Formats: sequence, C-alpha cells, structure tokens
Amino acid sequence: MALQITDSNFKEILAQGKPVVMDFWAPWCGPCKMVSPIIDELAEAYEGRVIIGKCDVDENNDVAMEFGIRNIPTVLFFKDGVQVDKQVGSAPKPQYVAKIEALLK
Repeated sequence: MALQITDSNFKEILAQGKPVVMDFWAPWCGPCKMVSPIIDELAEAYEGRVIIGKCDVDENNDVAMEFGIRNIPTVLFFKDGVQVDKQVGSAPKPQYVAKIEALLK
C-alpha cells in the first residue's frame, strides 16, 4: 500500500535519501481511481527501494501548491530530494515502471 503523504510529512519523506514517487489525487477524480491501484502495486513491488505515496490534494493544499499541481492525477518523481520527472494524467503501468527504473540508475 502506498504511503500517505501530507502537508506535515512530505519534507521529511523527501529528505530520506531514497527515490520518491508522489501521486497527487482526489477521491472525486475518475482518472485518479484508475491510477490508484497501479500506484499501490508499484509501492509493493519497489518496497524498500523507492518511497511511493499518495497525496490527497483536497486535504493537503500546501504540498499541491508548492509543486504547482493544477491537474490530477499528477505523479512526480524525485531523486535526491529534487523533482526529476512528472506524469500528468493517467498512464499505463509500464510507463510508471520505466520512470521508476530511471530513478534507480
């Protein structure tokens, strides 16, 4: 299961030194519901190597504003605490896998 990322814990998560994948979503968002199970599967598959979490934009405005999230779902990819990639809108699982594998290189 993906980690819950909030306004209060996201800086701590980024500072852990591991690659981070953050899925910005909302409960009312149809495409977000398609991406959600993929994110959960990836969190399980990459457990211990990549921190994969979800951030509900309705409950965590500060994080969403800090990263300029205007459309959801948006998935951000971080390496060494710096955003290195982004996926706006839903995408097939292999696309997320390729982006995560690039983080691990």
